[in-house]
Amino acid sequence: MTQEQQIARWRLILGAETQDSFLQMGGGALSKDELLMDGALSAIYGSDGGSFGRGAGKGPSSPHISKWLGDLRSLFDPEIVAVVQNDAIERKGLTQLLLEPELLEGLEPDLNMASTLLMLKDQIPKKSKESARKFIRKIVEEINRMLENDVRRAVTAALNKRAHSPLPSASAIDFPYTIRRNLRNYNQELKTIIPERVWFFDRSSKVNRWHIILDIDQSGSMGQSIMYSSVMACVLASMSAVKTSVVAFDTQIMDLTPLCADPVDLLFGFQMGGGTDIAKSIAYCQELVESPQKTLFFLISDLDEGGNRAALLRRLEELKASGVTCVVLLAIADGGRPYYDAQTAQRVAAMGIPCFACAPERLPELMERALKGQGFEGLAVEKKKR
Repeated sequence: MTQEQQIARWRLILGAETQDSFLQMGGGALSKDELLMDGALSAIYGSDGGSFGRGAGKGPSSPHISKWLGDLRSLFDPEIVAVVQNDAIERKGLTQLLLEPELLEGLEPDLNMASTLLMLKDQIPKKSKESARKFIRKIVEEINRMLENDVRRAVTAALNKRAHSPLPSASAIDFPYTIRRNLRNYNQELKTIIPERVWFFDRSSKVNRWHIILDIDQSGSMGQSIMYSSVMACVLASMSAVKTSVVAFDTQIMDLTPLCADPVDLLFGFQMGGGTDIAKSIAYCQELVESPQKTLFFLISDLDEGGNRAALLRRLEELKASGVTCVVLLAIADGGRPYYDAQTAQRVAAMGIPCFACAPERLPELMERALKGQGFEGLAVEKKKR
């Protein structure tokens, strides 16, 4: 990098108000692209408050914001675009970015932005709802690509169940498996397979299958955790090997299990924000338990209890004592950093209930270990107490 380029970079970092000082030092002149960068960044970070240009109304007009978004995407890498977009909403209150369909289509997919959009979903006008769902689906598809195969493999590897039964039942024939096992018995003359043996699904496996309950805090700090949890819930719900229940809570309880067919529908079922009554939600989940020894309970929360903390601890202790496998997953934010109430987490851990945060890509491994009854050593990431 030449000295002129270094000076130009410092001029961009320090802002337009330093232009005269740089010129007096014999530098600071910007190229056409650098001037575009300067304008795009000054709109958010300028000390004078920045400007998108004004229309007839009191706020920035859609055309000016659209141009700003276009400049941003053409000048910077997607990672930087996502950071500036989020700063635009936080610093400038530009919820308009998330409420206009043409602007939504120009946004770079980002977890924080998606979380903000979910919080604002009740304010989204009808004309923008489809664009909002498309934006959320982009994030969902990225998470799904990361988690789906590993979650399925983890559950399959962990479950030790009888796949087939010797009891005959025409409606329970496992046709694909039967055909594969009898391929060598193909009859050329009849042009069909004559099976030596037919395999039947074991109907009792549904009775004895694991029940996974996801109890998800939907308070405002839970955005990223909700995104990952929803995708994982939908993957699990599509597997016949396990039964999946999804419960969301703030001060009220919402059973979102019927929405598990589509992670986007599930996400839009959450009502992010509001208070927190964790004990009340655990009490609801206790009623869902049918076979404690075959139940895996995940409490996904920052543990910031707005209700009765003693009741929260008592409910968790009751679940564990009944034979339910209990795990507390702490909230994650800012790219995977834990965010939680340290005092409550320590009390829960002292009860022998694992209470930690793990990187999202390690959730399948966590699931496998929990179903196998193994420990979680090595999964925990360094925690950051708030």
